[in-house]
Amino acid sequence: MAEVLSQSEIDALLSALSTGAVEPEQLKEKEEKHKVKKYDFRSPQKFSKDHIRTLEMVHDSFARIVSNYLSGQLRKHVKIEIQSVEQITYEEFVHSIPNPTILTIFRMPPLQGNILLEMNPQFSFQILDILLGGTGEKNENIKEFSEIEKNILSNITSEMIKNMVLAWDGILDVKPEFEFLETNPTANQTLAPNEPVALLSFLVELGKNSTYMNLCIPYLSIEKVLDKLVVQYWFKGEDDELADEVKAKLKKGIEPVEVDIHVELGETQITIDDFLKLVEGDVLILNSQCSDPVKVFVENQECFIAKPGIIGKNMGVELLDILNKDVIENE
Repeated sequence: MAEVLSQSEIDALLSALSTGAVEPEQLKEKEEKHKVKKYDFRSPQKFSKDHIRTLEMVHDSFARIVSNYLSGQLRKHVKIEIQSVEQITYEEFVHSIPNPTILTIFRMPPLQGNILLEMNPQFSFQILDILLGGTGEKNENIKEFSEIEKNILSNITSEMIKNMVLAWDGILDVKPEFEFLETNPTANQTLAPNEPVALLSFLVELGKNSTYMNLCIPYLSIEKVLDKLVVQYWFKGEDDELADEVKAKLKKGIEPVEVDIHVELGETQITIDDFLKLVEGDVLILNSQCSDPVKVFVENQECFIAKPGIIGKNMGVELLDILNKDVIENE
């Protein structure tokens, strides 16, 4: 929306134009400058606004479900809410998270490849402290995670990702599968550095501490189901039922319509004089044999290939093939 000027600003602008302090070309350049939008062709935006909006809606539900799960496990109120959804490269994601951290790598068929859930070490140590009998209020110094701590957090995160089933319900029937847990993000080489990913950032509040949790979804994972990440797709089932009902009504209305059908047995050439002398019982010699297939026309459109014959006491044709099959298949 264009900026609205007050009356005093308008008067000042007119005064500056009249005195020559501001040239009209300068105003035009300033106006055109705002119309230019930078675009990095090295990092194309593969996620549309609809895709980003749908991912946000889905994982807003995931945040609420995980909040309830962690609150029950820790016996403390845990609040998780989605903060932002943006497209970045995998390299930018890796450089934006601390080292060490808790990086859960999991699969989620029918999505392709691996998806990553990163849990801030501060939040991870709070969970460990509470599960091991502490209050979770102590600020732990960032250190390497032991094997026992990794196993405990693996159980927690594997249960967290199972809630993806409920979050994606209605869009995709996903089946989350825990792969492994990594603490060094630079050691995980599952994606190329310039691979575009959707980064979903969650704000996590546990006790008096606030931190972040990130979900990294590669574009390659959802490339084949992008059409299902559009809101209109959710109502497609109802539209299909309505379309089938309309087709049935149209078919019922068309069925009683009468059409003209004629068969072309062959061709011949005669003079106008011979044509005028034709009488009942005359024989015309055609350019085809009695065993040759004939053409069947519906409303003067060639539609079938048939074989001539006799049905009881009547002459008739037996349909052998349908012409313009591609039209029939696309109907």
